[in-house]
Amino acid sequence: MKEVLHNFKEVALEKPVDVIIRQVKELLISGQLKPGDKLPPERKLSEQFCVGRTHVRDAIRKLEFYGILKTRPQSGTFVASIGIAALENLIADILKIDTPSFVSLVETRVLLEVASVKFACERRTEEDILQLKIALDAYLEKAHRGIKAIEEDLMFHLTIADASKNKALKSFLLIIIPDIISNYSIFKVCDTVTNKAVSEHEQLFNCIKKGNGDEAAVIMKEHLKGVMDFAKSLVQ
Repeated sequence: MKEVLHNFKEVALEKPVDVIIRQVKELLISGQLKPGDKLPPERKLSEQFCVGRTHVRDAIRKLEFYGILKTRPQSGTFVASIGIAALENLIADILKIDTPSFVSLVETRVLLEVASVKFACERRTEEDILQLKIALDAYLEKAHRGIKAIEEDLMFHLTIADASKNKALKSFLLIIIPDIISNYSIFKVCDTVTNKAVSEHEQLFNCIKKGNGDEAAVIMKEHLKGVMDFAKSLVQ
């Protein structure tokens, strides 16, 4: 009997964020959603999609970054006022780049984080320092007990991005962070908390507080070196 295994294809499971983006595309194409239309609040969308609000928020952030949606303070989120064909092509591009390699994600993160921490050292305010301390303490509270603190770790880094006063840098980080977290779980990255990582978080905070950008950049590169080396080992 002839074996036909090679005829079967891998089943690709879509992420909730992809499904939401695809539904937005279908509604635009069908005309049920038009440029200028206002989207329901995150809570209602979450209930409608039967997914957590985090997935809805991540999808909206991606669509906002590419100019498909626009959020107006105190007003809500709206479909951008550009042609349907252009919107459709933009959404197709988003879905195509939604599965980047782990190496590419980490390389991008290193570039963004080094720039982010240098800007943070130059532009941080007293309020930024307070928020950084809160984020650092949340991370340390788990880390000192030997509990992996992936979300607290990334929140600390996002708070640095906030302090950089560069919204584009933060937007890029918000786009790639969900995929980074997903890959951390797959590849067992950050399953343990090291004294080195704890120390580097504290050093980064102190550098930002003192405004020492050059030193902060060196520490950030060293901080992410372990993940970068691991990512490169996956393709060797």
